[in-house]
Amino acid sequence: MTVTLKTNFARLREKTGLSREEVAARAGYNVRTIYRWEAGETRPRKPVMEMLRTLATADGATKPANTPGFRFIDLFAGIGGIRIGFDAIGGQCVFTSEWDQACRKTYQANFAGDHPIEGDITLIDEQEIPEHDVLLAGFPCQPFSIAGVSKKNALGRPHGFLDNTQGTLFFDVARILAWHRPPVFLLENVKNLLGHDRGKTFKVIRDTLTKELGYHVETRVINGKAFTPQNRERIFIAGFRQDTGFRFDDLVLPDRADWPTMKSVLHPENGSEEAEPPFTEGPKAGVNGKYTLSEKLWDYLQGYAKKHREKGNGFGFGLVGPDDVARTLSARYYKDGSEILIRQVRKRPRRMTPRECARLMGFDQPDRLPFQIPVSDTQAYKQFGNAVVVPVVEAVAGLMRPHIEQAVRNDIRQSELPLEPAARAANG
Repeated sequence: MTVTLKTNFARLREKTGLSREEVAARAGYNVRTIYRWEAGETRPRKPVMEMLRTLATADGATKPANTPGFRFIDLFAGIGGIRIGFDAIGGQCVFTSEWDQACRKTYQANFAGDHPIEGDITLIDEQEIPEHDVLLAGFPCQPFSIAGVSKKNALGRPHGFLDNTQGTLFFDVARILAWHRPPVFLLENVKNLLGHDRGKTFKVIRDTLTKELGYHVETRVINGKAFTPQNRERIFIAGFRQDTGFRFDDLVLPDRADWPTMKSVLHPENGSEEAEPPFTEGPKAGVNGKYTLSEKLWDYLQGYAKKHREKGNGFGFGLVGPDDVARTLSARYYKDGSEILIRQVRKRPRRMTPRECARLMGFDQPDRLPFQIPVSDTQAYKQFGNAVVVPVVEAVAGLMRPHIEQAVRNDIRQSELPLEPAARAANG
């Protein structure tokens, strides 16, 4: 079975926001003819294509003045860290998918009212996803099972180039890219994706994006410690259907002298900020005592660290103060907090509060309203531990912005070949 590809006419019609019936009425053709043009069965009339291009361009007469610069979808959305960066550069999120109910609760609390949050992306047909210019996905990296047969095969879903990604969540990114052909995408993952299975996993991903889907791909590993006081390396994979000249090498990081320390995220506990129960309390907004480690847990962590030091291992807890940079916050932080423990005067160390985690991940910044945390501490720790460093995404989005604008303009104008050979073969 082959993959069905969307024609240029279909993509252009969707960009205008017009239904097939509306296009038929404007163009003076019957709806059946419009369906044939979309399916690639016959070639659409040039005047109709020119009309759609005019309606789709940002300077078209029918475009409202406040039309967003581009439309994007947010896959494996978590709590919206990647979205924040692309909202900031003028994008409009038109579709969100996140399977975790607690993450959806936090997402809705912070991005309410624009559209419903869809669930498991593996159960959503790509054709049901709205037309978009940019695909964003912080997809989880599962082990690739090349020989495995996923439920997609069992259901008779398209395969071919998707064979090597069956059984993984990258499969869902690939099938959506194959159908919608957005001009731009940005993927994010852990740095270890590069070396997973001796590099075979990343090769499958890159080959799928470049050789099979035809995108120009740029990658870069970025350490979040240039923006927040946390050693957190992540790989970003940017793709453009046409080469706009985008290069990650053009990304300029803050000067090392400006890199922050933990002082910038810790509660000052001196009355300079208002108390925020249950995180802080009292007239000086001191950290709630529940975040201080119990004597039993502290003794265990010290004993565990001593045992591994004697064996020559580096395992243990990470103890930090205001002038330090933390280890990577992980989704397991709720268990014992051992990777980032905060020193206290004449007290046992404590965990960070969820509010401090929000600051550490860049969701909370001085010039913005506080990020809403409507879930339990356990869920909040999991959510922030799985999230992106928001200022890193904002820097990447800012670098991509002119290239996205160029790619969207090119995509609207590239419609002189409405009946692509690939679409003709796939659809007929």
